[in-house]
Formats: sequence, C-alpha cells, structure tokens
Amino acid sequence: MQMDIIKQEMLEVKAKYGDERLSKIEYSASANFRIEDTIADEAMVITISHMGYIKRTSLAEYKVQNRGGKGSRGSGARDADFIEKLFMATNHNHLLFFTEKGKCFWLRVFEIPEDAKTSKGRAVQNLLNIDPDDTIKAVINVKTLSDSDYIRQNFVVLCTEKGIIKKTSLEAYSRPRQKGINAITVRDGDTLLDARLTDGNATILIALYSGKAVRFKESTVRPMGRNASGVKAVTLASEADRVVGMICVAKDSDDILVVSEKGYGKRSSLADYRETNRGGKGVKTISITDKTGQLIAIKNVNDEEDLMIINRSGVIIRLKVADLRVMGRATQGVRLIQLKPSDIIASVTQVPTENEEEEAIGEETEAESAAEGTENDNQ
Repeated sequence: MQMDIIKQEMLEVKAKYGDERLSKIEYSASANFRIEDTIADEAMVITISHMGYIKRTSLAEYKVQNRGGKGSRGSGARDADFIEKLFMATNHNHLLFFTEKGKCFWLRVFEIPEDAKTSKGRAVQNLLNIDPDDTIKAVINVKTLSDSDYIRQNFVVLCTEKGIIKKTSLEAYSRPRQKGINAITVRDGDTLLDARLTDGNATILIALYSGKAVRFKESTVRPMGRNASGVKAVTLASEADRVVGMICVAKDSDDILVVSEKGYGKRSSLADYRETNRGGKGVKTISITDKTGQLIAIKNVNDEEDLMIINRSGVIIRLKVADLRVMGRATQGVRLIQLKPSDIIASVTQVPTENEEEEAIGEETEAESAAEGTENDNQ
C-alpha cells in the first residue's frame, strides 16, 4: 500500500513537472571552459601609482562621489607614492603594459585585484614578470585580441624620451606570453616614454620639456617589426631636453591642452600647430617661465571631458575642459590649480564629464524604478 502511494505521488509529479531538462550536463566542460564567461563585463577604473601599485575599482564608486574644485583623495598615499595613471576599461578587455626598457606584457582587466577607491592596490611585479629594475611607462586598453580584422587594422605607436618613434601592427602583440616580448629596441641612454593605439590615420603631436611641440601625419611613419628601434620623430633643443608626451589625434575638432609642472595650462586649437615634417624642431606650445615651470603634459581634449589632475602629494583635482577658453599657442596660459611650494603636477588624464555621469545615474535609477514598479504590478 505504501509503495502504491509513492508510485501515485511520483506519477502526479511527473504529470505536473515532467517537461524537458533546461540545464545541460557536460562531461568534458573543462575543454571549452573560459573564466571570462563567469565574469560580468562591467566598467572599471584602473589606477596605477608611481611606485607600481595597481588596482581596479567599479566605476559606480567614482560616480557617486561629490567632487569639487578642492579635489578629493583618490587613493591612500604611501610615503612619496602618488597616482600616475588613471583610465577606464571593462573586465574583458586586454591591457598591454609597456616598460621603459621596451618590453610588453599582457593582463586581462578581471585579473587585476578589485579594491576600494582609497586603497593602495597591489604591486604590478606580483602580477607580471617585470624585471626589478624596470618600470611601467604606458598602458594600452585593447578591446579584443581574437578579432583578426581588428588587430590588422590597428597599430601600436611607441615614443621614447629622446624623440624616437615606431609604429607596429597590433597583430604583432596578439599572442600573449607570460614572460613578455620585446616591443622596441631601446637605444643606449634612452627609455620608452609612451604608447598609443591608432588606426593608422591619426595626427601625431609630440611635446618637449622645453615647451615646444611637433605635429606630423602618422602615415609618415612606416610600420616595422617589433625588434626595430624606430625612426626620428623630433629634434631636441639640448642635451637636457626630452619628450614629455605624445598624443595621436583622430578628430580635427579636438583641442590641444598643455600643462606645466607648476599648475599652469593652456587650451589651443589643433589648427594653431602647423604640420611639419617628422624630425623637425617643432613650434612653441607654451611660454616657459620660472612661474610656470617646464612643460609636463600634453592632451587632446574636448568640451565633453573633464580633466583629472594628480599632484605628487596624491590629491586628485577635477576640472571641466569646457571652463577653459581657447587661447593662442605661444601664450603662457592660465593657472589651473593652486599648488603648495613643494608640490608639482605628476600626471593629467581625461575622464567623462561629471554631468554626463549624473544624468546616466538618473536614467539608470528611473529605469530601475520603472522595472521595480512593473514587477510589483505583476506580483
């Protein structure tokens, strides 16, 4: 009698819930398993400090902060450490790290430890096989390395402090190796300064410590192999002169922003920089005085961006690009921030405007509220 009752109940369950299996059982899932399939492709803010500490933080943590002209501390300063690089990427993106000795290393964004905005992060040497006497000089955010069309149509442009430039197809960097590869043969007395991802048709501007800048077309630099040393991009003014930054401008509507080490900056039109041959001495981009200090950074900007200026003291100050008027190329510029006598600017980077972030948050909140209301109605 008991068995008949159990049998009858099981038949009732089968009749009520006996549909096809929705899950799938794989006996050899490890062969096709990818770790990124289990990780959401969310937007992250990547920060790298001067002493080589790296971390990723959810972009939402930066959006909810009320940032004003006085600035807010973006990470905990440790001794003489400060935030040197700050940019956005998604979890599935590839990051290409270029060192001053000319080597390239790979890292997926989700492989970077996630931490709070004010935390120190983790040493890059614990994540990459970088030599103890080598340092990270540039990072490129690459969407994918598996799309053959994408990697063939894009290029990596490298620039050294002594004014040497080199262009190589992204395809040459599409096969990650744990020990890294040689990205450029750095000449004696020189170091790699910057790296940019381009489509081959950009306008290149290279700024010098002495306050000059040279502009030329990317097409004048022919693609070459990874082990090549490159060609001359600019003529330095003296032995003490050096390259402080390189930008690759894809849109002629972008303006050029230069910042000096004592807090002065200037926004000028790209048209003010006449196009010259590669290897020239360049034109004056800012008037260098004792009050301004030497040139420290060059960026291509527009009104839809904010500037994040990082001081050596570890303080981040956010400014609207739209508040900076366009002025002549050879002028001294205006004071962007008030610095302490012992402090200087360490790094400058662009971020989306705060207003756009607030609107995005509002739209997201309204969408969530509408979804919750619909769910409640259904319940």
